[in-house]
Amino acid sequence: MAGAIIENMSTRKLCIVGGILLVFQVIAFLVGGLIAPSPTTAVPYMSVKCIDVRKNHHKTKWLMPWGSNPCEKLKDFDEAVSRQIEANDIVFAVHIPLPNKEMSPWFQFMLFIMQLDIAFKMDNDLKENAEITLDVSLAYRDDMFNDWEEIAHAIEIRKLKCTFGSPKTLESEGRHYDCDFLPFMEIGSVAHKYYLINIRLPVNERKGINVGIGEIKDIRLVGIHQNGGFTKVWFAMKTFLTPSILIIMVWYWRRITLMTRAPVLLEKVIFALGISMTFINIPVEWFSIGFDWTWMLLFGDIRQGIFYAMLLSFWIIFCGEHMMDQNERNRLSGYWKQVGPIAVGSFCLFIFDMCERGVQLKNPFYSIWTTEVGTELAMAFIIVAGICLCLYFLFLCFMVFQVFRNISGKQSSLPAMSKARRLHYEVTEGHWKWGDITIQVNSAFFTGIYGMWNLYVFALMFLYAPSHKNYGEDQSNGDLGVSSGEELQLTTTITHVDGPTEVYKLARKEAQE
Repeated sequence: MAGAIIENMSTRKLCIVGGILLVFQVIAFLVGGLIAPSPTTAVPYMSVKCIDVRKNHHKTKWLMPWGSNPCEKLKDFDEAVSRQIEANDIVFAVHIPLPNKEMSPWFQFMLFIMQLDIAFKMDNDLKENAEITLDVSLAYRDDMFNDWEEIAHAIEIRKLKCTFGSPKTLESEGRHYDCDFLPFMEIGSVAHKYYLINIRLPVNERKGINVGIGEIKDIRLVGIHQNGGFTKVWFAMKTFLTPSILIIMVWYWRRITLMTRAPVLLEKVIFALGISMTFINIPVEWFSIGFDWTWMLLFGDIRQGIFYAMLLSFWIIFCGEHMMDQNERNRLSGYWKQVGPIAVGSFCLFIFDMCERGVQLKNPFYSIWTTEVGTELAMAFIIVAGICLCLYFLFLCFMVFQVFRNISGKQSSLPAMSKARRLHYEVTEGHWKWGDITIQVNSAFFTGIYGMWNLYVFALMFLYAPSHKNYGEDQSNGDLGVSSGEELQLTTTITHVDGPTEVYKLARKEAQE
C-alpha cells in the first residue's frame, strides 16, 4: 500500500510546499490590510422628538424627522410641558441613513445599539432596576417620495443600568446619569435604500409602565453596518477560494478511490473537513445583493459552526490515529468520549443562536439578553458549551501527550530494531503543524484567518492524499534484512481497515527474532 504524499516527499520539496503556502498566507493578510477598508462602520444618530397629532388631521402613520414631509418637532421636554403635550404623544424619529445618503445591499447587515440621555430630577428619580418599555416600529422605502412600508413593530422592555456620580441633591438636578448601552435592533440584510424608526415611550401610571425611569432628554442610536468595499473583497476571496478547495477535494477523493482498499477513518475525516470548508466558501452571499435574505447572518453562523465542529473532531481523530499501538483506531465509535463534548457544545451554541438570531428573523428588536429568564438561559447554554470546550481540550492535550510519549518510546527502541521495522516507525511519525499568524488590523485579521483555514484544509488534502510512488526492488529485499523470496511494502499512518499488512507482520516477526 502506498503511503501519504507527505511521507514520500523529500525535505526540500516539503520546504517548497511550505514556502508556497506561506506566500499565499501573506497575500491573504495583505488583501485585507492593503486593499479592503475596515470591516464595519459605526454611524451615530440623534433622534428627533416629534409630536404625534394623528388624532386630529395627520394622515400618515410614520413620522419623519426631516425631508419633504417632516413632523412637527419639539426642542425639549420643557416645551412639551409648556404646551401641555403628553408623553404618549411624543415620538422619537430616526431616519437611516443621514441626509443625502443611501443604504446599499453591500452593507449586508445593520446592528443598532441605544443610549439614553437621562437627567436627574428630585421629583422623578431613576429607580433601582428600572425597566423602560419601548413601542418601536421599523419601515422602509426605496424612493424619497414613496410611502413607507412597515417591516416590524414590537413592544420591547429593556433594563436600565445607570450610575450617578454626584450626590442626589437639589444642586445635582439636570446632571445626566451614566447609562450602559442597550441592544436595540439587528437586521440580516440591507435590501432597501431608506429606513425609518419611530420610538414611543408609552406611560401608564396605573400599570407602572415607564414610571420611575428618570427624565429622558434624548435617545441616541449607533448604527453599525459592514463596509461595501470590504464586502466586495470578501466576496471576491470566497469566489476565488471555492473552486480551489473544490478541485483539491475532488483530486484527493479520486486518489483514494484508486486504491485497492476502502477509505479509512482519517481519510474520511479529512474529506469531510474539505466539504465543510467548501460549505463556508460557496459565495451564496452574492444572492443577498438582489434578494432580501434576512437569514444570512444565521446561515453564516451555522456554516461556521459546522466547520469548527468538524475541525475540532479532526484534531482529535488525527491524534488518535497517530497513537500507533492503539487497538481502537480507525473506528469513529472509539472517539465518542472526545467527540461527544464537541457535539453537545455545538448543539448548545446552535440553540442559543436560534433563540437570538432565529427570533430576530420575525422581530429584529428582540434580544435574549433583555429579560432575566433569557439572560439565565443564554448563560446556561454558553456555560455548558464552555465546559464542553474545556473537556475537549483536556482530551486533546492528553492525546497529544500520549502521541509524543508513544513516539519518544519508539525512538528510544529504534537502535534495537531491524532496519525494516525502524523504517516503518520513522515513516508513521509524519505530523502536520500550523502556526497562527495574527495581525492587529481588523480587515487583515478577517481575510488572513479565513485564508489560513482554507490553506490548512488545502494542505491537509494535498499532503495526506495517498501517494502512488513505488519503491525500488533494492529497498524491498536484502537492504532491509528480509529474505529474497519476500516482498516488503512500507505501511503508513493510514493502514488497512483490518489491521497491519502481511508484509509488516513478516518484518515484525523477523525483528522479534
